[in-house]
Amino acid sequence: MRPLNSHFSHHALPTLDTLMKHSKEARVFRRAQAVREVVDGQTVKAVSDTFHVTNSALRKWIQRFAQEGIDGLLDRPGSGRPAKMTGELQSQLNHLSIKTPSSMARSIHSGAVANSPPC
Repeated sequence: MRPLNSHFSHHALPTLDTLMKHSKEARVFRRAQAVREVVDGQTVKAVSDTFHVTNSALRKWIQRFAQEGIDGLLDRPGSGRPAKMTGELQSQLNHLSIKTPSSMARSIHSGAVANSPPC
């Protein structure tokens, strides 16, 4: 099976390297890493085996990168209702989740949780 690297410009590898350095999302990093391997000359079959993804999923990532660049590897908006939780509430919940039960009880009695806005 022939590699697909002939379909990409010489800027593809540096672009993917930059995305991998700056990506904070594991899914996007993984897609960039897999596509980079194909652009670098590996076969789709070898890369899909290494990354434990289907050939069709990897080919979709490659096609999206070829057509849309970095944006093609980013997560697409999901279907369904948007989350109702605000960033502030998420931050409060994260803070409470790391507290010990006794310190959380003191926070509840002092009104820190009782005065929080409802979900």
